[in-house]
Amino acid sequence: MRKMKTVLAALAVSLMASTAALAGDVRIMWYSDGVEGEVLKDLVDRFMKENPDIKVTIDNVAYSVVKEQLQVQLEGGNGPDIARVTSIKALASHWLDLRPLLSDPAYWEANFGDQLDWMRPDGSNMIPGFMTQLTLTGGYANKTLFDQAGVAVPAPGSNWDQWAEAVKKVAASQQIPYPMAIDRSGHRITPLILSYGGNYIGADGKPAPVDDGTKAFVAKLVDWTKDGTLSKDVWVSAAGSTYRAAADDFINGQVALYYSGSWQIPNFSTKIGNSFDWVAVGTPCGSANCTALAGGAGLVAIKYTKNPKDVAKVMEYLAQQDIVKEFSERTLFLPAHKGVVAAGGLDFKTDDAQAKAALNVFVEASGKNSDIAKKLPGWFWSDTVYGALVTRVSQAMAGELSLDEAFQRIDADIAAKVKDTAP
Repeated sequence: MRKMKTVLAALAVSLMASTAALAGDVRIMWYSDGVEGEVLKDLVDRFMKENPDIKVTIDNVAYSVVKEQLQVQLEGGNGPDIARVTSIKALASHWLDLRPLLSDPAYWEANFGDQLDWMRPDGSNMIPGFMTQLTLTGGYANKTLFDQAGVAVPAPGSNWDQWAEAVKKVAASQQIPYPMAIDRSGHRITPLILSYGGNYIGADGKPAPVDDGTKAFVAKLVDWTKDGTLSKDVWVSAAGSTYRAAADDFINGQVALYYSGSWQIPNFSTKIGNSFDWVAVGTPCGSANCTALAGGAGLVAIKYTKNPKDVAKVMEYLAQQDIVKEFSERTLFLPAHKGVVAAGGLDFKTDDAQAKAALNVFVEASGKNSDIAKKLPGWFWSDTVYGALVTRVSQAMAGELSLDEAFQRIDADIAAKVKDTAP
């Protein structure tokens, strides 16, 4: 049954892609963490009123579809016309260069230039799209649970061991199943590995073997799953590098500390409401630093489109300063547009004081990333390392591999990918 569902899902996405060749049609593959899909639909409807000769269709899919199926489509020379993606560097060879189609490429360089290298092949000056938002990893605490347990929320600068001790007390007091949860994602555990001195980038710019910092934090993760500190279910409930968030567990009041990122703010604001108090707590510290990891989702044009001029019109509309500002305010996302940031005066559309406070925590933390953390969003091999990490760490948590075996497999997986891939 699971195999049949996978086949049907792949067929559905393939059918979406196959209809993108109609003249005047533009299809956008889009996933949402919160309300951004609704906001995009509103903006696209307005675009179509102004441009009645262009029909834009939004295919709303799960993030896992983008993560696991888009690459297969692209490698076959297919896919949507535009896609919202997080694997923006690894798939850069499939993006369309909008530069010759844009009315003002300098506008894009000036406002989105800091992140363009994240989404284009190394050495290229192409303009494939723009970041719909900037994100930052970070933790969230269920303050109500802490208060009811009589346990103080650890202060900024506290380390992971201090947090682990605190959340175990909260869980024992409040009888919740998970003291702590971390998304099943190599990207999500990376800043924690960096905070213990880990480094993925070798002197030659290619992936380095698993180092002591990486081993130190991975060992801690596995130990936490063994003693119940960390939710094991999130990590062993899926195979391979499949992504799984723990947001629903946090929303349902089952987790004291959840490590995810700034993109969860609108999701929490909408779904938690007044059920309990929650606070953003940044990234707990390791032995080396307290770094987070920046990133975001890019809206990119696909080079296999049959309608590149129409695609460029859609992209230019969505990249306008006033549209980016409105999108950011309504979605509670941190804008990636320099002009929007410089103008200030963002009026986030929420009466939720918790959401506004959380946004401020992430804004303050955004300037404190380590040098290695700053390099990873534009490093070609990031997704390769993330995929190997999540696959093998999960197997170690499940008891299928020893730690030493997991580290050996991580190195072997990455080496095989490097051998087969030419950036």
